[in-house]
Amino acid sequence: MSFKSLKPLYRAPLLHVSVQESLRAYINENGLEAGAPMPPEGELASQLGVSRNSLREGIKALESVGVLESRRGVGVFVKAFSFEPLLDNLAYGLGGALRQIEEVLEIRRTLEVGLIGKTLERITDEDIQELRQVVARMRVHAERNEAFVDEDRLFHRLLFRCQENETLVRLIEVFWLAFYKASDFVNLENTDPMATWRDHEAIVDAVETRNLEDARKRLDSHYEGIARVIEHNKTNPSNGRTP
Repeated sequence: MSFKSLKPLYRAPLLHVSVQESLRAYINENGLEAGAPMPPEGELASQLGVSRNSLREGIKALESVGVLESRRGVGVFVKAFSFEPLLDNLAYGLGGALRQIEEVLEIRRTLEVGLIGKTLERITDEDIQELRQVVARMRVHAERNEAFVDEDRLFHRLLFRCQENETLVRLIEVFWLAFYKASDFVNLENTDPMATWRDHEAIVDAVETRNLEDARKRLDSHYEGIARVIEHNKTNPSNGRTP
């Protein structure tokens, strides 16, 4: 069996790409944390041996992926990590492909159902009261046949906040945002907000009574309802939206 040979490289990487790599290395090697200032542009350009324009291109590229941030009249700083730049691209990657949306939903479903037991061990009465307040706001919207996306997002954060696992909360947030960003491209409109409100109320009831089997059942049932909406759109593609 013969293999085609690699094509020769005709030019080195673009200068601003090299600048990005050097700036990343500077941040890592110096252990700079979120909020730490970078040296002035002139000093950076001089150390790298590049023009200020090339340096600024590299900085702008790192700003677009959430590594740096420029503060007008102040300077350039290391930015706190955020999933948002990744999610902005993820939404376009998901597009109208319902198969990928199903996969995102399944990961989120497995994560929450699998870890709800620890919530039952740690959740406080104050946490449950906050969940009740969110669910009450959901009901107000549902009775008006309105969506309650913000409340839904907050509900799932509160449900696992007591575990004090920031990585878990971030992962749940990632999958939540990925799913709803995909909704910009595919019609996943909730046609029965009252049923969705009841799902969330039932989850809180199970959590408050520390009934693990029922809590898992209620969460799983909630996601099954979302899965049915996706399945409906798979069989009715005309409902889809285009970006």
